[in-house]
Amino acid sequence: MRVLVIEDELPMRTALKDCLEAEGYRVLVAPDGEAGLSRAVSESPDIVLVDVMMPKLDGFALCRELRRIGRSVPVLMLTAKGQVNDRVTGLDAGADDYLVKPFSTEELLARIRALLRRARNQKRIEHSLEFGDLRVDLQKQQAWRGSEPVHFTAKEIAMLRLLLEADGAPVSREKFLDAVWGYAVFPTTRTVDNHIASLRAKIEPDPEQPRWIKTVHGVGYRLENEE
Repeated sequence: MRVLVIEDELPMRTALKDCLEAEGYRVLVAPDGEAGLSRAVSESPDIVLVDVMMPKLDGFALCRELRRIGRSVPVLMLTAKGQVNDRVTGLDAGADDYLVKPFSTEELLARIRALLRRARNQKRIEHSLEFGDLRVDLQKQQAWRGSEPVHFTAKEIAMLRLLLEADGAPVSREKFLDAVWGYAVFPTTRTVDNHIASLRAKIEPDPEQPRWIKTVHGVGYRLENEE
């Protein structure tokens, strides 16, 4: 799972990153609200940890903007401001939870697990996709065109699942590399493009004019599944 940490204080940002990575999370960081908003939109993390008092864009404004543009990513606010009014402001801005500094590592991790679990339960799980006469079963990792089987690699299935889970939002090449290949392999963004080309060859009636897997220039790809 990918966690975006938006925190302007370097010692706290580093401590959070080290703690989360030790628990197996993949951590993205941003030093201020503007950079954090940009990364939240372009990287599509699974959860956002955001400090309230930050330069350029505070945590309240960042959260409001995420909700305004339709991003439903779970947001956990971390702050030294512990007054009831501050907590209410954060929750009204769209935050899912609020943790007052100083806090224990155990409580932080428990709240992250709870928010991720809630997000998974709220997401409607789909196990199959249809592209014209092609049906792809993501759970069984099998596909058929009519009654004829069509071979998809495990990575192609994983890419389709990632596109589906994005619910129409673009998936960056970096997120494909992170989620499908992992850090230890060190592929290039060209690897993603090659696999997308292979997917289009199997899915699209005309791969040169794709109907379902759309290119989002400067970002990556998104799924437009009209069926």
